[in-house]
Amino acid sequence: MAEQQHADVQALVRQFQEDYGRIADEIHRFIVGHAGVVDEAVICLMTGGHALLEGVPGLGKTMLVRTLSEVLDLTFGRIQFTPDLMPADITGTNVVITTDRGGKAFEFQPGPIFANLILADEINRATPKTQSAILEAMQEKNVSVSHHTHRLPQPFFVMATQNPLEMEGTYPLPEAQLDRFQFKINVVSPEVDELVEILDRTTGAKVPAPGKVVTGKRVLEMQQLVRRVPVAGPVKEYIARLTLASHPDSPHAPSVTRRFVRYGASPRAAQSMILAAKVLALRDGRPNVAFADVRKVAYPSLRHRLILSFEGQAEGIAPDEIVRQMIEAVPEAVTV
Repeated sequence: MAEQQHADVQALVRQFQEDYGRIADEIHRFIVGHAGVVDEAVICLMTGGHALLEGVPGLGKTMLVRTLSEVLDLTFGRIQFTPDLMPADITGTNVVITTDRGGKAFEFQPGPIFANLILADEINRATPKTQSAILEAMQEKNVSVSHHTHRLPQPFFVMATQNPLEMEGTYPLPEAQLDRFQFKINVVSPEVDELVEILDRTTGAKVPAPGKVVTGKRVLEMQQLVRRVPVAGPVKEYIARLTLASHPDSPHAPSVTRRFVRYGASPRAAQSMILAAKVLALRDGRPNVAFADVRKVAYPSLRHRLILSFEGQAEGIAPDEIVRQMIEAVPEAVTV
């Protein structure tokens, strides 16, 4: 009996690993370079969370999200955030219609948020009021209009892109909204050879279309399998200590946190790390989580949840450097 259960588990892990590889390989057929970006996007997708991609315009952030929707055979909605965008332009609104009997009635017209994969393009170019309209959808996976709640289709993901805050016409996302994103993914400029390949692919006579790899139903099954992956107690404690190490008033905080961080990460960061580490384990063909998995996903899980102090901003220290020093300072196990 135990041998059969072990074989069943191994079969589920192998199928997950195969499907994950097919998704990543198909995306890489159209996205040049950005291996880490693609991997983090797919990991975030498998956790059921949302991702924030940051980089200057023109680096392929929008193309990555659109390619992901095509590879996964999901409905796709794009919202271009601009300063004049209103909340109703995102969620939808009630409109007056004429009934069959000639009377008048209200009917809900869904907005672009009603899709499986949402591209919130340049989210930090909209005003804070409009940015907050997407909060309920991200957290509760439904929207409320005129005291009525409308359920969003499943699976549901928001992948937002934002320009660096130093660029003109940007509104910083509030901390509460940043915390809703499972990952923050940094998109950097390509190398010379990668840029040459981009030119070859995009300026030729024929541009191929991505193929469908898995369905939305299969994505939901993969998400459910992720949550079934066991995590040993010492690994959970390591995640907890690493999260608390981001708080300057915690006894677990290293000197870099006490000096440069004003507010640390919320429990959502720990949830993000544990779910993403489970995905990494399955991707590598393992039915359990290792300490190394946690360290790999700590950067995208924590970098946007660290609120720097005045000294940290003045010094220009990067959140990733703080995370790196936190990882070095926090031991895997605490000796008694």
